[in-house]
Amino acid sequence: MKVIGYEEADSKLNWSEMADAMEAGHKLEPAEIGDLLLAKGDRSILNRAAWIDGMGIALKSVTIFPENNNRVPPIPSIQGAMFVFDSDTGALEAIVDGPLVTKWKTAGDSVLGARLLARKDSENYLVVGAGTVAKTLLQAYREVFPSLKKFTVWNRSKGRAEELAEEMKSEGFELIVADDLEAAAREADIISTATMAKEPVLKGEWVQEGTHVDLIGAFRPDMREADDDLMLKGRLFVDARETTIGEIGELMIPMAAGLFADDHVVADFRDLCNGAPGRGADSEITLFKNGGGAHLDLMTARMIVEKMNS
Repeated sequence: MKVIGYEEADSKLNWSEMADAMEAGHKLEPAEIGDLLLAKGDRSILNRAAWIDGMGIALKSVTIFPENNNRVPPIPSIQGAMFVFDSDTGALEAIVDGPLVTKWKTAGDSVLGARLLARKDSENYLVVGAGTVAKTLLQAYREVFPSLKKFTVWNRSKGRAEELAEEMKSEGFELIVADDLEAAAREADIISTATMAKEPVLKGEWVQEGTHVDLIGAFRPDMREADDDLMLKGRLFVDARETTIGEIGELMIPMAAGLFADDHVVADFRDLCNGAPGRGADSEITLFKNGGGAHLDLMTARMIVEKMNS
């Protein structure tokens, strides 16, 4: 049994391989999945399990304590571990650092969605939110979309956005800090939202034709980032129907209000990775809900384990 830590593995991974591994994983048999979420206020513990014969069995357990970023000194807001088992024998193969899996799964999920749905000539990228996920999204999108020329961040606290912009200079980013989210959204070709919002932060009236919107932050039934107008205006895709419809507020809240039904979701990764059409025209707005189910954790962890064993 191998223990794989963050520092040991992180530098050996890349986003294109991560997206490739997820795409290949969706061509295997459908995963058996199960989730358990416990919450007290904004604090959560999320337990996710998945089983794909031929790939493995995995259980990830992570705590999410948003206020940790405000501690002195700050500590990670997401902590935990993932157990990877052999699908034939049930033997424990590896314990993988939880934040490592979450990092590569979350942004890998989003860039695979964008690779399948966004315009290939996209030049302007906007990330809404300035936390840890925003940093990895910037790294992932720059690698997977070499056409991108302009990178912008907006955050409710401008100071945090400015800190992120300064931090990213060491990686060669000239990250623009937006004062006005509406103006930044109107100029963007790809928009990622990575917030802890419970009320919509991105409005449909701001999003222009041809834009790809990557919705990441809402992971609980009481959370959402896109308003009703945007959810109706764009063609809606998800990473997995099973882990988004009836599970996440981004879809649950407008569905409960009668705004649309399950069939408003055009396709998920299993459809798209097996030949279903995605974007139909350059003028379409595509919406992708990153639900981050346990099957994606398994695909990510398997890729990490194989990379570290090679």
